[in-house]
Amino acid sequence: MKITVDQDKCCGAGTCVLLAPDVFDQREEDGIVLLLQETPGPDTHDIVREAADVCPGAAITVSE
Repeated sequence: MKITVDQDKCCGAGTCVLLAPDVFDQREEDGIVLLLQETPGPDTHDIVREAADVCPGAAITVSE
């Protein structure tokens, strides 16, 4: 699994951080998503897919 984020699409909702805090974070100044792990371990794949699915800005892309 490889994750990419488009910070221009991010609205700062923070759902990804709540679901997968080891993979995503937010910038202090504006809440925009930060990717902590581009290729997370298999134990986080399901929750990362969920984070991408519920992202209101469609800012997270997951490729297998």
